[in-house]
Amino acid sequence: MQWSVDRLTKTYGAFTALSEVTFTVRPGEVLGLIGPNGAGKTTLFECMAGLLPYDTGTVAADGVALAPRARTRSLFYLPDAIAPWPAQTVGWALDFTAGFFGGARRPPEIVERLELTPLLDTPIAALSKGQRKRALLAIGLGTPQPLLLADEPFEGLDLRQTREVGAALRAHAATGRTLFLSIHQIADAARVCDRFVLLSGGRVCAAGTVAELSERANLSGSSNLEEIFLALT
Repeated sequence: MQWSVDRLTKTYGAFTALSEVTFTVRPGEVLGLIGPNGAGKTTLFECMAGLLPYDTGTVAADGVALAPRARTRSLFYLPDAIAPWPAQTVGWALDFTAGFFGGARRPPEIVERLELTPLLDTPIAALSKGQRKRALLAIGLGTPQPLLLADEPFEGLDLRQTREVGAALRAHAATGRTLFLSIHQIADAARVCDRFVLLSGGRVCAAGTVAELSERANLSGSSNLEEIFLALT
């Protein structure tokens, strides 16, 4: 399944948060949405997920425009900085999510990869920021929708945790899941993603692989994504 966003525009009065945003999400890839804070990354995800109405444009799967309610069958959106079911344990949250979507049990391979076994009996409210982020990612990775939107999956993680979670995301994508990750740290995005959508000021400046973006930026084959981003935005 291939998803596409076509000329999506979102305004708040006189302020344009997103302006004719257009790109595709290819099946089985890890696509990175990169840009500074305030670029419109979270707004874009909320519009794609049907949580936020937009002014014009379409969100489609395999060329068929999807109404907001229909999108829940093909994509799952994992916001940043949330703490659902704070009084419940990590294990309960994973089991509840699996059961809600028709699964038999929590996904053991995801629990192991994200090193959550020691935390399964810990209430979500008692987790550190990094522990909560890993628990929430496990919830998102355990959902059955073919496309996962994850907002800032590395926020709150130290360098070692970031690399471990990045490896877990790559392993999950290798099973056939499509991931669309919003990331403001360009170095993290470069390690994990196959392609990139560069967003600045609510506009898509460019999209493609590092090689494609480097060529567009006239940087003679540079693989430095930070330099490429600065040249194109």
